[in-house]
Amino acid sequence: MKFYVASGMKNMKLVNYYAKRLKENGWQQTHDWVVNVSDDASIEEITEYAKLEQQGVASADVVIVLLPAGRGAHIELGMAMALHKRVFLCSETEEEFSIQNTVAFYHLPNVVRLVGTADENIEKIIELEGE
Repeated sequence: MKFYVASGMKNMKLVNYYAKRLKENGWQQTHDWVVNVSDDASIEEITEYAKLEQQGVASADVVIVLLPAGRGAHIELGMAMALHKRVFLCSETEEEFSIQNTVAFYHLPNVVRLVGTADENIEKIIELEGE
């Protein structure tokens, strides 16, 4: 199973954790955007990174979005939806899905909303994709 993990930069450690656990289960990461995070990247470099991230989303079987997520992750979410990918939205709390915080796109049929610890959400993703 090929996967892409999207989130905000503040969740980089969690992105790495999800990727590590999924790879331990035989899954293949299509792109690791965390390796390109830099405070001094040029516009040209950022543009190249965006192309790699776009390719990563396009070649993934599933896209996992860790909430709360930033603007870039929501663009990746939009790409995944446009490409009819299975999407897993993962949060540690129900608050991200409350009526005050939710986004209508979070409730489309190809989106699975998961609330739990990282380990619980990863296990559920593996379980659901094994069906």
